[in-house]
Amino acid sequence: MEKLKLIILREYMSIVGRRSFIVMTLLIPVIMILCMALPAAIGYFNNSASEAQTVAVIDESGRYGGAIADDELYHFVPLRADTVANPHDFYKKADGQLAAVVVIPADVDSTAAVTVYSENTINLALKERIARQLSDTLTRARVASYGVPGLQKMMDDANVSVDLKSVKWNAEGDESQSSTEVALVVGLILAFLTYMFVLLYGAMIMNGVIEEKTNRIVEVIVGSCKPFQLMMGKIIGVALVGLTQLAIWVVIMVVVGGVLSAIFGPAALTATSPDGAAAMAAAADDFDMAAVMQAVSSVNYVYILVSFVFYFIGGYLLYASLFAGFGSAVDQASDASQATTPIIMIMVVALYAGMACIENPGGPMAVWCSMIPFTSPVVMMVRLPYDVPLWQLVLSIVLLYATAAACVWLAARIYRTGILLYGKKHSFKEIMRWIKR
Repeated sequence: MEKLKLIILREYMSIVGRRSFIVMTLLIPVIMILCMALPAAIGYFNNSASEAQTVAVIDESGRYGGAIADDELYHFVPLRADTVANPHDFYKKADGQLAAVVVIPADVDSTAAVTVYSENTINLALKERIARQLSDTLTRARVASYGVPGLQKMMDDANVSVDLKSVKWNAEGDESQSSTEVALVVGLILAFLTYMFVLLYGAMIMNGVIEEKTNRIVEVIVGSCKPFQLMMGKIIGVALVGLTQLAIWVVIMVVVGGVLSAIFGPAALTATSPDGAAAMAAAADDFDMAAVMQAVSSVNYVYILVSFVFYFIGGYLLYASLFAGFGSAVDQASDASQATTPIIMIMVVALYAGMACIENPGGPMAVWCSMIPFTSPVVMMVRLPYDVPLWQLVLSIVLLYATAAACVWLAARIYRTGILLYGKKHSFKEIMRWIKR
């Protein structure tokens, strides 16, 4: 055990002590926030940085020229058809001042067809705005043509938007608000983190094994410890690195959550009493962030994070042992990608299975994939926010750790032989002989 502790400590400190580890641990949450905010920021600057373009609207019907309203991107100028003899000549005379020319034909009420002329392909925003505005106008005109008094008002009143609130019961029958959207986001984030962590740290173990084997350092190390101790020391040491990084991120999330709670008040996060509910409703009227914070707080994060740690450790042990075993069977990093392709493909299948289970997290496919040890670390992360039955959770964890133990045993038998063999590529049949030996 002393030798194993030394190997674990060496692997742990060699990674955590790097400046790059500290920098990336602090930067990754910032990068994730920026990635989520980047599309909105790009859209904002893309719309605000350019001046509104002019679009001429030639109305041959004489009724719908002003139906298209201006926005921050386009300014629509209605023109009568008798003032423009030829749309192309009119566009050319504008000398680049027009983005496009819209021609509304006289029979647009019956054909519902409108043409947009331009030298360049028009963008999607302009096309959708013209189609949406004219569709609404033509619909109202057709309703008015029926001659039924108040028909349009009746149709507007009949258009009802349902405000759907999700409330769940606990075992005692108490009610609490839940959010499907927040559960979806939390599940996807945890599934992606599991996939990323297992792939990243598994590859780290494999590269370390190949490096020590190439430099012949492993020949010296195995003179004072068993190959199994060396392999497990690497796996556990790198696992502790992942848990350290995860703990730092959890602390950052708690700090950020505390700051938001201090800014928007505790009523924005909980509503366990009538007074709290009233305060929350008042805060929601003042700022929509309150409703968002209540939805975010509806998820049982302690239960999810504890389960995430169990699945992360089990999935990591399973895949890291395979990475270590197959990494010991190759001599160069260039050969490692070919040897580990089946492992990576299984992980990709697990990620796609998790994404496919989003729409029906309690369906047969989701249940079976959350029981299969090679896919359960990812798929169960998607299901956890939707309150998985306890028996399924326990059975899944038991199967995962049993399979991880078997993979560690198999990888150890490959590792003890592969780390001391050089000079040639080993076939799968030869690796099977190492296991049986």
